[in-house]
Amino acid sequence: MDKNFIRILDTNVNRCKEGLRVVEDGMRFIFCDEEFYKEIRIIRHAASSYLTEYYEQMLSARDSVSDSGKKAQEASRADLKNIIIANFKRAEESLRVLEEYSKIIDFETALKYKALRYKIYDIEKKFFDKYKNSFAD
Repeated sequence: MDKNFIRILDTNVNRCKEGLRVVEDGMRFIFCDEEFYKEIRIIRHAASSYLTEYYEQMLSARDSVSDSGKKAQEASRADLKNIIIANFKRAEESLRVLEEYSKIIDFETALKYKALRYKIYDIEKKFFDKYKNSFAD
């Protein structure tokens, strides 16, 4: 399989897991919401499990030393709400990329990523509905 294609999968699995981990830790340690953080943890584990057969290829194709993305500007975050929003979006976007590119290798895997993306949309809405008064505007 093409190295650059594999890099897209690797990058987006990692991006998804990282974004979900930031959200999960906020739910666990700041909001102490066991239900939400456990849901996020399950999705985070699922997101990485769908492509395990490609792990060695993804690792081999990874080029973090010369990846131009590591020079990208980081955005500052004004507050906790913005951290959570940014990381929900990071996970949703990476799940969409995984969904699209997985169609090339396994359509069933693509559908699994789509289902995870919609679960994240739902959790994001429920989370902000529940904690809307916890964030200063």
